Amino acid sequence: MDTRKIEEAVRLFLEGIGEDVTREGLQDTPARISAMCQELFEGMGQDASAHLAKTFQADNNELVVEKDITFYSLCEHHLLPFYGKVHIGYIPDGRVVGLSKLARTVEVYARRAQIQEQMTAQIADAIMGQLKPKGVIVVAEAEHMCMTMRGIRKPGSQTVTCVTRGAMKGTEWQDRFFQLLRRS
Repeated sequence: MDTRKIEEAVRLFLEGIGEDVTREGLQDTPARISAMCQELFEGMGQDASAHLAKTFQADNNELVVEKDITFYSLCEHHLLPFYGKVHIGYIPDGRVVGLSKLARTVEVYARRAQIQEQMTAQIADAIMGQLKPKGVIVVAEAEHMCMTMRGIRKPGSQTVTCVTRGAMKGTEWQDRFFQLLRRS
């Protein structure tokens, strides 16, 4: 990441909206924004397969569900946040991954500028490709600030995306997954 370019872009942006970049409250803002970008976009330099590589033998080949994984991302169209929860279900084929690794996989893809539909598919494809389960389902529910604080201005509206792969395309497994999500 080129912090120098980010800082210059922020200075130009502030000047463009009519701000005085030399005033006390804004003097360090370009550096703060640059540091923030390193955190918000850290997923760009990461590979989710590193988190999903360590697996464990499991005789249980039933459904594994990790729900309510909180995420924060930025829409690539407006660079405004969208945030919410991801729910993951997969049917192991003899191997499982540590549960924290599913949350880490979500973070890898959430920490990029993108659209929610793409993020949901990337998570499903990473799990399918690395764990080789019988099937996977990923549901993401998010509020998009590009829709709630600007544009149509509809706070509280949620966008839900769902991606299924393998055996999770079948309604029986999907029904089981959604039943488990409804439980507290």
